[in-house]
Parts: sequence; C-alpha cells; structure tokens
Amino acid sequence: MASDIKDIAHSVDAAAVTELLPARPRLLALGEPTHGEDTLLDLRNDLFRQLVEQQGYRTIALETDCLRGLRVDAYVTTGTGTLDEVMEHGLSHGWGASAANRRLVHWMREFNEDRPAPDRVRFAGIDGPLEITGAESPRRALTALHAYLAAHLGPGLLPCTPDTLDRLLGPDEPWSDPEVMTDPSRSVGRTPEARELRLLADDLTALLDTQAPQLVTATSPDDRHTARLYARTATGLLRYHSWMADSSPSRMTHLLATRDAMMADNLLALTARGPALVHAHNSHLQRDKSSLRMWDHPLLRWWSAGALVSTHLGEEYAFLATALGTLRHHGVDTPAPDTLEGLLHGLPGDRYLLDAARLSTALGDTPPGVRVSPYYGYAPLDPAQLPSVDGVVYVRDVTRDQGRSPDMPVRRWPGGRRSPPHRCRRFSCRGSPGRTCPCRSGAWRCRCRWRSTPRGARCRR
Repeated sequence: MASDIKDIAHSVDAAAVTELLPARPRLLALGEPTHGEDTLLDLRNDLFRQLVEQQGYRTIALETDCLRGLRVDAYVTTGTGTLDEVMEHGLSHGWGASAANRRLVHWMREFNEDRPAPDRVRFAGIDGPLEITGAESPRRALTALHAYLAAHLGPGLLPCTPDTLDRLLGPDEPWSDPEVMTDPSRSVGRTPEARELRLLADDLTALLDTQAPQLVTATSPDDRHTARLYARTATGLLRYHSWMADSSPSRMTHLLATRDAMMADNLLALTARGPALVHAHNSHLQRDKSSLRMWDHPLLRWWSAGALVSTHLGEEYAFLATALGTLRHHGVDTPAPDTLEGLLHGLPGDRYLLDAARLSTALGDTPPGVRVSPYYGYAPLDPAQLPSVDGVVYVRDVTRDQGRSPDMPVRRWPGGRRSPPHRCRRFSCRGSPGRTCPCRSGAWRCRCRWRSTPRGARCRR
C-alpha cells in the first residue's frame, strides 16, 4: 500500500494542482485542519503566488471578517494606510499577528505596484463580523449600505432615514454582549426594533436590484460589489442575532449554518471577478456536512460553506483538504500507523499533494481508522470524506514560526518582469524558482540546471 501511495504523491505547487483537476475551477478551496500555524499559511502563500504567476488567479479569500477585509484590499490595491495598520485592524480573529499573513499582504502590495487595476491581486474576507463569543452590531453594514444608496438615489426611494436606523439600532453593547451566547434571554435579536431592522435591511437590499440601471451608470463595479457586501452582511447579521435570541435545542445548529451561509454568499460573489483561491478551515470548505461537539450540546451538524458553494458551482468548485503529521507544540505527536495520517507520514518528503480518488483506491476496501487528536484545535482528516475531496495536501511536521523574514519577495523574471516570459501550461519546473520548462518536441528541457526529463513527465530535482 505504501508504494501505491508513494506513486501518487506530488510536490505541492500550482502545476500539480492544475494536473490534478479536469479544468481550472472558478473557486479553488485550500483547507487547513487547524488555525494559526504559519507553516500551513506559508504553504498557502507559496501556492497563491504560483497561481497568480502561472494560472492567472487574482483573488485570495481568507476566513476573516469580510468588512475588515475591505481595509486590507484597499491597502494591497492602492496603498491606502500602512502595513502595520492593516495587520492590526484589517484581519479579525487575531490573524493580524501572524508573520505569514503579514508576508502575504506585503507581497500582494508589492506585486500590485505599477500594475493596471484589472491586473492587480485582490484580498477578501469571507467570514461575517462574528466571533465564537458573539456577533457584531449590524450598524456598520446597515449604515454603509444606506449611505451608498442615499448618495445615488432620491430620498423618496429610501425606506428610512439615518436617524431612524440609529434609533432602531440603539447602543452597540447589547448586540455584542458576549453573555448572549450562553443566555439567549439577553439577546436583542428578536425585539420589535430588530424585527423592523430586518424589514428595512430587506427593502434597502431590494433597491440594489430595482435601481440597478441607475446605480450601474452612477457608480463603479467595485462600489457596487462593496454595497452588495454590506447588504449581505446586514441581513446575515440580523438573521444571526435572531437565532441568538432563540432558546430551542436547534439554536446552535442554526447559528453555525447561518455563519457558513454568509461565507458561501461571499464566496459566490467573489467568483464574478475571476478564479479565486479561498483558504479556511477544512470544516468550512468540505462538501460533506460539518459536525462539532460544543459545550453540553449533542453533536451539531450543518451544511458548510463549501457544500453550499459546490451545489451552485458544481465542477467549477475544487477542494483540497490539508492533513498534518505532527503539531508537537500542541501535543500532537507522530500519528499511529493505522490512521490515514500515519500512512502518509511514512512517505519521504515534508509536504505533498495526492489525488483523493486515487488515494481512496490505494487504501482498498478497508480504510484506515480516524486519528484521535489530543488537541481540541486540530481536526484530523476522516478517510470517509475522501470521495468528496479533490486532493489531499499532507504536511509532515507543523512547527512554530522560526522567524522568517516578514516579507515575501516578489519573484523577478528576466528583464525585471514580474510575470514569466513563457509558461508551460502543464508542467512547471520545480527545480528552481523563476524558471519554467519550455514546450519543445522530444524532451522537456529543464532550465533549472538539474536535468532534462522525458516528454510528458514533470521536471523534478
């Protein structure tokens, strides 16, 4: 079995991903089994850079606050603000402290310098303004949506004034009260004011459609995209707060489902810009139902964002699930040999990509067991999910960040260009950064000075 698996293991790069999939997806999803590990985030950074340079990708989406993400996008596209400010205020969940995330944002800004707007890389957050302890007030999204519409439509078309919104919203503290998560009676999500806000949010959102011809003439595509983001976030937050006030046994299931539905809507909106890479937890991107044990609740199950997006996009959605071997600083040691991770751990190399269908075949009729994690923040990959996964990325050892340079270098090609002068669409040379294998008859001549390879084979070091 080990030799069969070894034969289908390839290095993790854009060329291998391209060969794995039948066609370039509109949305390529790269999952992770745990959060906050720069080893995994640097792998994401390297893959995104290759997808940009070789496959024409121009958007990366992360599991972070979608409204805060607008600040990051403004910085990488136009240089608004500073890198320090963006890392502090543009990423939620504490992700701004990650050196790997800082490297990503720095590289995106440097890549965009002197590029025309249509060719710039873009950043997006897909999560709502939510934390595990609660949700933000809908004020920011609602007032921004109202301001956009008021600036371009007559006051007679708007269903309310800013003062009405302010009165109905009230102070922000009750909306974001962390005690609400465990005490629904404290929630303001089903008060008469909240119900009226939901109606107003629906009416404001409807104006984006009924007045589309005027808005298309008066505003830019980016402004309209942002307005719809405000609309989705306002309605999603109000729905989330409504379920926060619910006291039924299905409350947590509805909250988890609402969050993933907000992610899915944001992802579908991004696909209009062109091919995009999204990076989030495996559980948010998988096609199967997600599950979670939380506090004293029974097992919670809901459809993930990936399942919802896949329903809409079909084969234009591709999912790469990441599994890992060791996470020793969290007590996760070498995996047992009778688990999926244990079988992959026996292969040479520190990271590789496997075709999930071929891996499932190699495992045979008796799949390995599911690994048990001693660390609550790490979710092993269930072999039963392989039929609904396109590829598996395996990382042998995840270690603490070792103080790499905070900046990702911009790859320079001959003549100072930032794009390769020639791309082999099927086989990219893995021997040396910045070089590719030219398409010629006979052998594929590798310019990386390592070796030539037979036609139809990958150039390897």
